Amino acid sequence: MTLLVTFWGTLLDILPIAAIIFGFQYLVIRKPVKRLPQVLAGFFMVWVGLSFFLVGLEQALFPMGELMASQLTRSEFLPSIAEDAQRHWSDYYWVYIFAFAIGASTTIAEPSLIAVSLKAGEISGGTINPLMLRIAVALGMAFGITLGTWRIVMGWPLQWFVLAAYLLVIVQTLRSPRAIIPLAFDSGGVTTSTITVPIIAALGLGLASAIPGRSPVLDGFGMIALACLFPIITVMGYAQIAQWRVKRRSNEPLN
Repeated sequence: MTLLVTFWGTLLDILPIAAIIFGFQYLVIRKPVKRLPQVLAGFFMVWVGLSFFLVGLEQALFPMGELMASQLTRSEFLPSIAEDAQRHWSDYYWVYIFAFAIGASTTIAEPSLIAVSLKAGEISGGTINPLMLRIAVALGMAFGITLGTWRIVMGWPLQWFVLAAYLLVIVQTLRSPRAIIPLAFDSGGVTTSTITVPIIAALGLGLASAIPGRSPVLDGFGMIALACLFPIITVMGYAQIAQWRVKRRSNEPLN
Protein backbone atom coordinates (compact mmCIF):
# COMPACT_ATOMS: atom_id res chain seq x y z
CA MET A 1 0.00 0.00 0.00
CA THR A 2 2.86 2.38 0.82
CA LEU A 3 4.44 1.77 -2.57
CA LEU A 4 1.19 2.52 -4.41
CA VAL A 5 0.64 5.73 -2.43
CA THR A 6 4.22 6.81 -3.15
CA PHE A 7 3.82 6.07 -6.86
CA TRP A 8 0.64 8.14 -6.98
CA GLY A 9 2.14 11.03 -5.02
CA THR A 10 5.28 11.07 -7.17
CA LEU A 11 3.15 11.09 -10.32
CA LEU A 12 1.27 14.14 -9.04
CA ASP A 13 4.61 15.85 -8.37
CA ILE A 14 6.02 15.10 -11.84
CA LEU A 15 2.92 15.96 -13.87
CA PRO A 16 3.17 19.77 -13.36
CA ILE A 17 6.82 19.68 -14.49
CA ALA A 18 5.91 17.73 -17.60
CA ALA A 19 2.94 20.04 -18.28
CA ILE A 20 5.15 23.15 -18.14
CA ILE A 21 7.87 21.65 -20.35
CA PHE A 22 5.50 20.32 -23.01
CA GLY A 23 3.29 23.40 -22.74
CA PHE A 24 6.17 25.73 -23.54
CA GLN A 25 7.42 23.41 -26.26
CA TYR A 26 4.11 23.20 -28.12
CA LEU A 27 2.39 26.50 -27.22
CA VAL A 28 5.29 28.98 -26.97
CA ILE A 29 8.14 27.55 -29.03
CA ARG A 30 5.64 25.72 -31.29
CA LYS A 31 7.96 22.96 -32.34
CA PRO A 32 7.63 19.20 -31.85
CA VAL A 33 9.74 17.45 -29.24
CA LYS A 34 12.69 15.67 -30.77
CA ARG A 35 12.88 11.97 -29.96
CA LEU A 36 9.52 12.07 -28.20
CA PRO A 37 9.43 8.32 -27.39
CA GLN A 38 12.82 8.55 -25.62
CA VAL A 39 11.69 11.63 -23.72
CA LEU A 40 8.51 9.91 -22.55
CA ALA A 41 10.50 6.82 -21.59
CA GLY A 42 12.84 9.05 -19.60
CA PHE A 43 9.94 10.64 -17.71
CA PHE A 44 8.61 7.16 -16.96
CA MET A 45 11.98 6.03 -15.57
CA VAL A 46 12.22 9.18 -13.46
CA TRP A 47 8.78 8.47 -12.05
CA VAL A 48 9.53 4.83 -11.22
CA GLY A 49 13.05 5.50 -9.93
CA LEU A 50 12.03 8.43 -7.74
CA SER A 51 9.14 6.45 -6.28
CA PHE A 52 11.38 3.55 -5.31
CA PHE A 53 13.94 6.00 -3.94
CA LEU A 54 11.36 7.67 -1.69
CA VAL A 55 10.23 4.29 -0.37
CA GLY A 56 13.86 3.41 0.31
CA LEU A 57 14.31 6.64 2.26
CA GLU A 58 11.39 5.86 4.54
CA GLN A 59 12.36 2.24 5.10
CA ALA A 60 16.17 2.45 5.20
CA LEU A 61 17.99 5.80 5.30
CA PHE A 62 15.78 7.67 7.78
CA PRO A 63 15.51 4.76 10.25
CA MET A 64 19.23 3.98 9.99
CA GLY A 65 20.25 7.59 10.59
CA GLU A 66 18.07 7.85 13.68
CA LEU A 67 19.17 4.40 14.89
CA MET A 68 22.87 5.26 14.59
CA ALA A 69 22.35 8.52 16.49
CA SER A 70 20.48 6.78 19.31
CA GLN A 71 23.01 3.93 19.55
CA LEU A 72 26.03 6.25 19.64
CA THR A 73 24.50 8.33 22.45
CA ARG A 74 23.35 5.53 24.76
CA SER A 75 24.77 5.63 28.26
CA GLU A 76 26.19 2.10 28.02
CA PHE A 77 28.13 3.06 24.88
CA LEU A 78 29.48 6.39 26.19
CA PRO A 79 32.31 6.66 28.74
CA SER A 80 31.14 6.01 32.29
CA ILE A 81 30.60 9.01 34.56
CA ALA A 82 29.38 9.64 38.11
CA GLU A 83 25.65 9.31 38.65
CA ASP A 84 24.99 13.03 39.21
CA ALA A 85 27.63 14.34 36.81
CA GLN A 86 26.91 15.95 33.45
CA ARG A 87 28.47 14.67 30.31
CA HIS A 88 31.25 16.60 28.59
CA TRP A 89 30.99 17.33 24.89
CA SER A 90 34.09 15.19 24.27
CA ASP A 91 32.22 12.09 25.46
CA TYR A 92 30.39 12.04 22.13
CA TYR A 93 33.54 11.65 20.04
CA TRP A 94 32.12 8.62 18.20
CA VAL A 95 29.22 10.79 17.06
CA TYR A 96 31.66 13.31 15.57
CA ILE A 97 33.67 10.56 13.86
CA PHE A 98 30.53 9.02 12.40
CA ALA A 99 29.23 12.42 11.24
CA PHE A 100 32.52 13.23 9.52
CA ALA A 101 32.77 9.82 7.87
CA ILE A 102 29.17 9.68 6.68
CA GLY A 103 29.33 13.28 5.43
CA ALA A 104 32.44 12.65 3.37
CA SER A 105 31.32 9.29 1.96
CA THR A 106 27.83 10.40 0.93
CA THR A 107 29.21 13.53 -0.72
CA ILE A 108 31.76 11.59 -2.76
CA ALA A 109 28.92 9.37 -3.99
CA GLU A 110 26.51 12.27 -4.66
CA PRO A 111 25.39 12.02 -8.32
CA SER A 112 24.81 15.78 -8.61
CA LEU A 113 28.34 16.56 -7.46
CA ILE A 114 29.83 13.99 -9.85
CA ALA A 115 27.98 15.60 -12.76
CA VAL A 116 29.05 19.14 -11.80
CA SER A 117 32.69 18.16 -11.23
CA LEU A 118 32.94 16.36 -14.58
CA LYS A 119 31.38 19.29 -16.39
CA ALA A 120 33.69 21.74 -14.59
CA GLY A 121 36.73 19.71 -15.58
CA GLU A 122 35.52 19.53 -19.17
CA ILE A 123 34.80 23.25 -19.52
CA SER A 124 38.02 24.32 -17.78
CA GLY A 125 40.10 22.27 -20.19
CA GLY A 126 41.60 20.19 -17.41
CA THR A 127 42.50 23.11 -15.15
CA ILE A 128 39.99 21.92 -12.54
CA ASN A 129 40.58 18.35 -11.41
CA PRO A 130 37.15 16.70 -10.94
CA LEU A 131 38.43 14.34 -8.24
CA MET A 132 40.13 17.09 -6.26
CA LEU A 133 36.98 19.20 -6.51
CA ARG A 134 34.90 16.32 -5.13
CA ILE A 135 37.40 15.78 -2.31
CA ALA A 136 37.34 19.49 -1.40
CA VAL A 137 33.54 19.49 -1.34
CA ALA A 138 33.46 16.25 0.66
CA LEU A 139 35.80 17.66 3.30
CA GLY A 140 33.66 20.78 3.60
CA MET A 141 30.50 18.72 3.92
CA ALA A 142 32.10 16.43 6.50
CA PHE A 143 33.33 19.36 8.59
CA GLY A 144 29.95 21.11 8.35
CA ILE A 145 28.05 18.04 9.54
CA THR A 146 30.56 17.41 12.32
CA LEU A 147 30.21 21.01 13.47
CA GLY A 148 26.43 20.60 13.31
CA THR A 149 26.52 17.57 15.59
CA TRP A 150 28.78 19.42 18.02
CA ARG A 151 26.32 22.32 18.03
CA ILE A 152 23.48 19.95 18.93
CA VAL A 153 25.53 18.41 21.73
CA MET A 154 26.38 21.85 23.10
CA GLY A 155 22.87 23.24 22.55
CA TRP A 156 24.15 26.50 21.07
CA PRO A 157 22.06 28.68 18.72
CA LEU A 158 22.39 28.00 15.01
CA GLN A 159 22.47 31.65 13.96
CA TRP A 160 25.94 32.28 15.41
CA PHE A 161 27.42 29.41 13.40
CA VAL A 162 25.69 30.51 10.19
CA LEU A 163 26.76 34.14 10.71
CA ALA A 164 30.40 33.21 11.31
CA ALA A 165 30.42 30.90 8.27
CA TYR A 166 28.90 33.57 6.01
CA LEU A 167 31.47 36.13 7.18
CA LEU A 168 34.22 33.70 6.26
CA VAL A 169 32.56 33.07 2.88
CA ILE A 170 32.42 36.81 2.20
CA VAL A 171 36.10 37.28 3.07
CA GLN A 172 37.08 34.34 0.87
CA THR A 173 34.91 35.59 -1.99
CA LEU A 174 36.81 38.88 -1.99
CA ARG A 175 40.18 37.12 -2.10
CA SER A 176 39.55 34.03 -4.24
CA PRO A 177 40.12 33.67 -8.00
CA ARG A 178 37.05 34.96 -9.81
CA ALA A 179 36.71 31.83 -11.93
CA ILE A 180 36.22 29.55 -8.92
CA ILE A 181 33.63 31.62 -7.02
CA PRO A 182 30.49 30.59 -8.99
CA LEU A 183 31.61 26.95 -8.97
CA ALA A 184 32.20 27.07 -5.22
CA PHE A 185 28.71 28.38 -4.54
CA ASP A 186 27.16 25.80 -6.86
CA SER A 187 29.18 23.05 -5.21
CA GLY A 188 27.66 23.98 -1.87
CA GLY A 189 24.19 23.60 -3.34
CA VAL A 190 24.59 20.31 -5.16
CA THR A 191 25.95 18.54 -2.09
CA THR A 192 22.57 18.68 -0.36
CA SER A 193 20.72 16.42 -2.76
CA THR A 194 19.17 12.97 -2.99
CA ILE A 195 21.67 10.97 -0.92
CA THR A 196 23.04 13.42 1.65
CA VAL A 197 19.93 15.28 2.82
CA PRO A 198 17.96 12.27 4.16
CA ILE A 199 20.91 10.96 6.16
CA ILE A 200 21.84 14.40 7.53
CA ALA A 201 18.26 15.17 8.53
CA ALA A 202 17.80 11.77 10.18
CA LEU A 203 21.11 12.09 12.04
CA GLY A 204 20.27 15.56 13.35
CA LEU A 205 16.77 14.63 14.47
CA GLY A 206 17.95 11.39 16.04
CA LEU A 207 20.78 13.10 17.88
CA ALA A 208 18.56 15.88 19.22
CA SER A 209 16.01 13.29 20.37
CA ALA A 210 18.62 11.15 22.12
CA ILE A 211 20.51 13.86 24.04
CA PRO A 212 18.73 15.05 27.21
CA GLY A 213 17.59 18.67 27.14
CA ARG A 214 17.61 18.99 23.34
CA SER A 215 14.54 19.63 21.22
CA PRO A 216 14.20 17.92 17.82
CA VAL A 217 12.42 21.00 16.48
CA LEU A 218 14.84 23.62 17.82
CA ASP A 219 18.10 21.65 17.72
CA GLY A 220 17.49 18.82 15.25
CA PHE A 221 17.33 21.02 12.16
CA GLY A 222 20.05 23.31 10.83
CA MET A 223 22.71 20.76 9.91
CA ILE A 224 21.80 21.05 6.23
CA ALA A 225 22.50 24.81 6.37
CA LEU A 226 26.02 24.18 7.65
CA ALA A 227 26.45 21.36 5.13
CA CYS A 228 25.71 23.85 2.34
CA LEU A 229 28.08 26.53 3.61
CA PHE A 230 31.30 24.70 4.36
CA PRO A 231 31.80 23.16 0.90
CA ILE A 232 31.85 26.74 -0.42
CA ILE A 233 34.62 27.53 2.06
CA THR A 234 36.70 24.46 1.25
CA VAL A 235 36.38 24.83 -2.55
CA MET A 236 37.50 28.47 -2.43
CA GLY A 237 40.22 27.49 0.04
CA TYR A 238 41.42 24.81 -2.39
CA ALA A 239 41.56 27.41 -5.18
CA GLN A 240 43.42 29.88 -2.96
CA ILE A 241 46.00 27.27 -1.99
CA ALA A 242 46.48 26.29 -5.65
CA GLN A 243 46.88 29.95 -6.61
CA TRP A 244 49.41 30.50 -3.82
CA ARG A 245 51.43 27.46 -4.92
CA VAL A 246 51.53 28.72 -8.52
CA LYS A 247 52.74 32.15 -7.41
CA ARG A 248 55.34 30.59 -5.14
CA ARG A 249 56.71 28.44 -7.97
CA SER A 250 56.83 31.43 -10.33
CA ASN A 251 58.84 33.43 -7.78
CA GLU A 252 61.38 30.66 -7.14
CA PRO A 253 64.80 31.44 -8.69
CA LEU A 254 65.93 29.24 -11.55
CA ASN A 255 68.99 27.07 -10.85
